[in-house]
Order: sequence, then C-alpha cells, then structure tokens
Amino acid sequence: MTPAPANPMRDPHPFKVGVFAANADRGLTFTTVPEQWRAGWDDVQRAAIAADTGGLDFFLPIARWRGFGGTTHVREHSFETFTFAAALAALTRRIALFSTVHVPLVHPVYAAKALATIDHVSHGRAGLNIVCGWNPDEFDMFGVTLEHDAYRQAAEWSEILTRLYTSAEPFDFDGEFYRLKGAISRPVSLQSPRPVTMNAAFGAPGRDFAARHCDYLFTTFTDLDAGREHVRDIRERGAQAGRELGVYTVAHVVCRATEQEALDYYHRYSVEYTDEAALDYHVRQKKGFSSSHEDRAFIEYRQRFAAGTGSFPLVGTPEQIVGRLAAMHACGFAGAALSFVNYADELPFFCERVLPLMREAGLRAA
Repeated sequence: MTPAPANPMRDPHPFKVGVFAANADRGLTFTTVPEQWRAGWDDVQRAAIAADTGGLDFFLPIARWRGFGGTTHVREHSFETFTFAAALAALTRRIALFSTVHVPLVHPVYAAKALATIDHVSHGRAGLNIVCGWNPDEFDMFGVTLEHDAYRQAAEWSEILTRLYTSAEPFDFDGEFYRLKGAISRPVSLQSPRPVTMNAAFGAPGRDFAARHCDYLFTTFTDLDAGREHVRDIRERGAQAGRELGVYTVAHVVCRATEQEALDYYHRYSVEYTDEAALDYHVRQKKGFSSSHEDRAFIEYRQRFAAGTGSFPLVGTPEQIVGRLAAMHACGFAGAALSFVNYADELPFFCERVLPLMREAGLRAA
C-alpha cells in the first residue's frame, strides 16, 4: 500500500492560511450587500479550487443547524461538513479539508467511519474540528440539552475515535457518556494514528481539552497584546499536558489595491448594509451561552461582529495585510482561518497578490 502524503497542515510554512465558513451563506458576515456569499455549490467549488490551486493550506467549514434570523436568516443555508469535505476531496489536489462536528450530536463510531472515508478520498488530507456547541436553540432541534460538562464528553469521544483507528481488534468501552460493545471501524484513516484535529475554544475547559486531545487550537483576540497573552496561556496548558499545540486565529479580509478602496468597502458591507436583527440575536446568544470572545469585544467591536463574527480585521492593501499577518506570527500564532464577503470572487486576488508577499516576508516556505 502506498503511504499517504503528509497532510498539508504538516507542511513547513511558518504561518498557514486557510478558508473559513465558506459552507454557509454569508460566511462570517451579517451583511445584506447584493454580492453577499450565498454558498451555492457551484460557487463553493470555484472558491475551493481557487484556494487549492492558489496555494492556501486548509478549508475549514462551520457546523450550523439553524440560522440567526433577521431579514437574511444568515447561515440557515449551510452544508453538512462530512459530506462537504468528501465532495471537495474529489475536486481538489493538495489543500487540507476539515470537517466540523458537534460532539453531543454526532456519535464517534459514525464520525470515525465518515472521517476515514474523507481521508481515503483525499489521499490523506482530512482533518477534524471537534467542537461542543454553544447555541441551545440548535440543540433543541435534536432534543438534546446543552450541558456544561460537554468537554468531558469530548474527551471520551476523542479517545474512542483514536482507538477505532488504532485497535487491531473490536473493543468494549464503558465510560461516563459512551458504552460500546465490540466497537470496530474499517477502513482506518490513512493518517496515523488519526487525521489532524483541532478545536476552536476561548474558555479554559476548551483549551484544556485541546491541550490534551488536539493538534491545533483556534482562538479569537481583540488586539495583538491580548493575542500574545492567549498564545502564552495556550502554550502553558499544552506544556502541562506534555504536548505542543499549533495556535491559530480567525480573521476577516478585505484586500484591495488601495487602502481607501478597502476601507470604503469595509464600511459599506459592515455598517451601511448590516442585518441588525440577526446580528443582535447572534451577539445575545454568544454572550449568554459561549465564552468565545473577550467580554469587551461585544461592546467595543460591534462592527467586527457584523463584518466577521468578532474575528480580527485584515483590511487594506496586500502589503498592509501581510504586515498584520507578520505581526500575528510575531505574537506566536501559527496561522489564520480567513473569511471574505464573497470567497469565489475575492480568493484569486488574495492568492495572487498576498501569498508571494508572505513568502518574501518569511511567512511561507519557498
């Protein structure tokens, strides 16, 4: 059997960049501009191929089951992520393809089979984003209660997943959340002992889970000083667990030939054309049920939530954006997941103009 190639997440680039949330309408925005992202499959294909051929490292979807209301019902239209990654695996050649699972809603035996399928279709490019969820309105759709001990369940879930790939024989599992008899899953993943895993967490329980069970942790930050402190905290938690995590962040991008053009468009889509009702609902739910952002972010950075769900803004010329990515890297971040107003339209320019400058700045390998 031919060994699987290394997952692109293992490539030696000092700072990796990928696409975030393109499986959902409007991506991370709450905008109503005519060119808003609709996440139609043909456009998703164009975006994925542009990212793949352009040299980006990964494609990361969000897991959403219902929208946030307002006039646009933002993110109500979203593709299920195992199926999404498998379809993209057949269309792409080198980019890493993540799936995102809500642990309380997806059984680990099913996840192991689905993830291994993607790993074979992609020849070793699969990845898994393990999250526990935060919006009780989504969990109500499944008749499931959003529990505070979800990361304890995630630890069992992750242990089962790895054992399904590494155990030569069927095994029983008697845990707090799962009781399995004769569990086995074939084929196993091409990546060993399992595909690369990540967790998007801001609070201490999520970070501790990632330190013990994941390869990468994605976190948000309001400014670079805060980002530097987050990296320090995460690295300390990893060291206590005897592991080293890659620390990533999330950003929204408006990249234009001139700074003024970028600033004007940023104001247009995130101030003049905002679905205020959907944004208010999202922020209210986040504040009430999620610890994904610093407290002051909800008050001081409302435009960031309209523009990119509270992520860090990368607005300006290709040179300015590379300068900010270099500053993130100097804080200790190993990469960023990026969103755009319209992925298919904007990714070719980003790949053509920004990635070469990243190589010149030492953020990308030759």
